[in-house]
Amino acid sequence: MSHPDFASVEACVFDAYGTLFNVHSAVARGGEGLGDKADDVSNTWRQKQLEYTWLRSLMGAHADFWQVTSDGLDYALEAHGVADKELHAKLMELYLTLDAYGDVQLTLQKLRKAGYKTAILSNGTPEMLEAAVTSASLKDLFDGNLSIEDVGVYKPDNRVYQLAVDRLSVAPEKICFVSTNAWDASGAAHFGFNVAWLNRFNKIQEVLPGKPKVVINTLVDLMELMGVGL
Repeated sequence: MSHPDFASVEACVFDAYGTLFNVHSAVARGGEGLGDKADDVSNTWRQKQLEYTWLRSLMGAHADFWQVTSDGLDYALEAHGVADKELHAKLMELYLTLDAYGDVQLTLQKLRKAGYKTAILSNGTPEMLEAAVTSASLKDLFDGNLSIEDVGVYKPDNRVYQLAVDRLSVAPEKICFVSTNAWDASGAAHFGFNVAWLNRFNKIQEVLPGKPKVVINTLVDLMELMGVGL
């Protein structure tokens, strides 16, 4: 049986990076030359990537997520004393084919079989999202890959979340939004989505406007939440 707060949901919308796709898999697969710096480089890369989306939005100086990702990697490599243009190029290429988490494909298949609309709502460019879902064999499991490039500003701006409402023709209160990123979960909840915060990494909740309706630890929990059997 579905959770009462999600009983009227018609669509499940997912963040991509960190939620469906493991953002650290690029360094895991291609960062052997980094040695014991690999984890630190990957963590700094991710942090700067996110910070640059927020800062560029505030500055009114938009650049697409591919550029922001490259800039974040430049910072991370320099911060950890690595000067290697070939490694930069290799890691950027691997970012197009990030590993999907093991619970993603089954969950999407089950949700679609149960009649729910499904979509990605991401900071990623259309080209990045197309590459990621194709590489992970998820291409036929979404009704749309929605990119912030259509509004030219990054999450958690309300214009981004409105994209899902407009493109799926579903009211906010009938959308279940799923993100691993606590700040994204808060932003989506503040907008009006029914949010399931996918707390894969045992983080604490952000002290921000907008609180998730539920906290889940895996996408298997989401299936239970939506009343979808395994």
